[in-house]
Amino acid sequence: MAQPQLGPTPAFVAASWIALLAGASAFIIGLWNASMQLNEKGYYFTILMYGLFAAVSLQKSVRDRAEGTPVSGLYFGLCWLSLALTMLLLTVGLFNATLTLSEKGFYAMAFLLSLFAAVAVQKNVRDINAVKKAGEQPGIQ
Repeated sequence: MAQPQLGPTPAFVAASWIALLAGASAFIIGLWNASMQLNEKGYYFTILMYGLFAAVSLQKSVRDRAEGTPVSGLYFGLCWLSLALTMLLLTVGLFNATLTLSEKGFYAMAFLLSLFAAVAVQKNVRDINAVKKAGEQPGIQ
């Protein structure tokens, strides 16, 4: 007998969205209030957006491969490279920034929270869609 496909709990879905909003909002509000030049704020904002995209794209590629959906090696490698590049760019930027250590730590933690939460949100969306799709198939109650 086939196991019913279970999706994520509403609590986990909510926690994932809250973590994403908290991490990204904290990062962006920190940039808004920072006493740095506008081009430096733009640099960090772009890294955040690129990092979120890279993390979600990598998670999707890993999941596609695990489920047998073809993903080219080039795209898979670019996903890994993009994620690593965002982390490297943030590290170099923070290392060279004229910020206090607590500010640097704040941006690093908000960035990492955002990346983790973006992956969790994307996974939840995909799991919920899979459960809905399985429920729509004939013969499944």
